[in-house]
Amino acid sequence: MERKVRVRFAPSPTGPLHIGGVRTALYNYLFAKKNGGDFILRIEDTDQGRFVPGAEEYIIETFKWLNLNFDEGVQKGGDYGPYRQSDRKEIYKEYAQRLIDSKNAYYAFDTNEELDAMRKQYESEKKTFQYDSSTRESLKNSITLPQDEVKRLLKENTPYVIRFLFPKDTTIEIDDLIRGKVKMNSNLLDDKVLFKSDGMPTYHLANVVDDHLMNITHVIRGEEWLPSTALHIMLYKAFDWEETKPEFAHLPLLLKPDGNGKLSKRDGDRLGFPVFPLIWVDPKTNEVSSGYRESGYLPEAVINMLALLGWNPGLDRDIFSLEELISLFSLDRISLSGAKFDLEKAKWFNHQYLQQRPNRVLAEDFSVILKEKGIDFDINYVEKVVYLVKERCSFVNELWEQSSFFFIAPNSYDEKVIKKRWKPSTNDDLYVLAERLNILDNFESNTLNETIHNFIEEREINLGQFMNCLRLSLVGKAMGPDLFEIAHLLGKKETIERIERAVKTISII
Repeated sequence: MERKVRVRFAPSPTGPLHIGGVRTALYNYLFAKKNGGDFILRIEDTDQGRFVPGAEEYIIETFKWLNLNFDEGVQKGGDYGPYRQSDRKEIYKEYAQRLIDSKNAYYAFDTNEELDAMRKQYESEKKTFQYDSSTRESLKNSITLPQDEVKRLLKENTPYVIRFLFPKDTTIEIDDLIRGKVKMNSNLLDDKVLFKSDGMPTYHLANVVDDHLMNITHVIRGEEWLPSTALHIMLYKAFDWEETKPEFAHLPLLLKPDGNGKLSKRDGDRLGFPVFPLIWVDPKTNEVSSGYRESGYLPEAVINMLALLGWNPGLDRDIFSLEELISLFSLDRISLSGAKFDLEKAKWFNHQYLQQRPNRVLAEDFSVILKEKGIDFDINYVEKVVYLVKERCSFVNELWEQSSFFFIAPNSYDEKVIKKRWKPSTNDDLYVLAERLNILDNFESNTLNETIHNFIEEREINLGQFMNCLRLSLVGKAMGPDLFEIAHLLGKKETIERIERAVKTISII
């Protein structure tokens, strides 16, 4: 019988979630939904020494913002819980013991000092030490020690770890859904620690046990985990779980903009873009790292951008809704090579989604910014402003830069425009235009367009020169949307007052 697809995203709460981790979660989500499966959040906190307060809450908040909903997991619950590994400690102890009993693992009593001395000895001989099939028989473990000695050490609570026993000179095959067949020789692999002296399992044991007990069918994760997969496959064999082991897919790295190495926080700091989904304040140093949400990115834009960083839908367009991404997603279209992060493309995605956002919603978001500046306008007016300027914006916070003149009359004027466009006759022409506008009953943009063009023809004024001066009077700069729309929205009284103020101010410059 075919198993229901079940995938998991299993981050460690050791700090803020990297945007590359978000992409991994997204691919898991798309794969699950495409195949009618379940998407699970599991927190892998076996390394208590690296635990960072607030990191788990940060992870959960990230996916709430992105609207990627888990079917099971921490805070959600489900039939396969608990979903936090620190709450499953007793489970792992039992399975570690199973491996000892089946002779697929062994106790190692070597102290850190003894292992450090061994490493230094190897370094002096220009070699690299690892605990493996070539060294374990000369070290202090239950393979080399008499059984009575092992029992005594355990009875006396002598610190130990449990290591996996790799067979000698064995070829381990990994069938990767993205990379095809990958082969590794066991002689090159070290006997990884599965259970630590603090009573906690390592990632490797907990990961495999949890994936089995939670009935995970596919493990989709970053390529940095590919070397560990040989151990994981051997663990499935050691537990006699080969028939139900998941299929593996290892994703390409998210690279720096120049393609030279994995994208890091330092790259973001250096080039001025976020590498984390949300703002993060380090609880130890109070160092603040920017986030996509707080930088003004829309969640839909972030999802669309990340989906195309390493996956090709095979269509000649870039904008896809979440529903379309689910429908089109397949692992066979994931690239083998790393995907370069492109800041300008990220901004482009946000621009596209900002244009799709309802003007009313943008107006509500923009009103928050206006109120922070002590500006309070009717939401209907703000909505009309947004409609006129949003095409020039990629982020909500750019709306102010493009529209401030709709809320505050200019108190200075661009001197470059004055020098280039303002003629001796301009003051008189604008003053007469203000009188002409004052008698209009209809101040709609089309009426203004016709009136002002007729005025320019009558006085035989240079069109470009005069329109630039009129714009300067209303805006203070040579910028902004359609001039007649600006005047219409400002209204007759404000438009005339601004023209008269400009004439009075610029005439004395």
